[in-house]
Amino acid sequence: MSAPSMTLYYNAASPFVRKVLILLHETGQTGRVGLRPVTVTPVTPDSDLCHNNPSGKIPALCLADDNVIHDSRVILDYLDHQHVGSPLIPRDGSARWRRLTLASLADAVLDAAVLIRYETFLRPEEKRWDQWVDNQSEKISRSLAYFETEAVTELSANFDIASISLACALAYLDFRQPDLGWRSSYPRLANWYYGVSQRPSMLETTPTV
Repeated sequence: MSAPSMTLYYNAASPFVRKVLILLHETGQTGRVGLRPVTVTPVTPDSDLCHNNPSGKIPALCLADDNVIHDSRVILDYLDHQHVGSPLIPRDGSARWRRLTLASLADAVLDAAVLIRYETFLRPEEKRWDQWVDNQSEKISRSLAYFETEAVTELSANFDIASISLACALAYLDFRQPDLGWRSSYPRLANWYYGVSQRPSMLETTPTV
């Protein structure tokens, strides 16, 4: 087997990295990408990562020509053009904009969940802002309510960019906010997630830290 031609700066606990890993599994490209683990937080940047991606965020993908692309949305679009199977991001038309919009809403859930994690885990307790956490939690609730009532049926049709993004968001809520209990409020989403969580790509990328 040939050596990987690309390198992914990654951390297994990052849901944004996990989206990329799932796409690699789903499209048969895992052998093309080597993994370079990094540990970063808003207050502990990685110097090598920052040299290649000034934002200091993961994931970042170093291509065969040494160019580096980022963030997860750009990487997903790039990798989806590198395989011969059916695209996981529709190439054009209304389907493209709908699936990307759903993926963006799932990313909003992730953004809010990560900000809650930073506020409640990294920030010193005496400096934590309860209203900030409450507002982020409301964003999550509004978004999940939309998926429950307006999108769960179409999500069931294909495991594509929208489904991958939402699956990673729900998995991250389980991982970092296990007391949230989102399943009782969104039973249709819970049923959908139970099915997709058994996919090999999901099982192979489950965070263990």
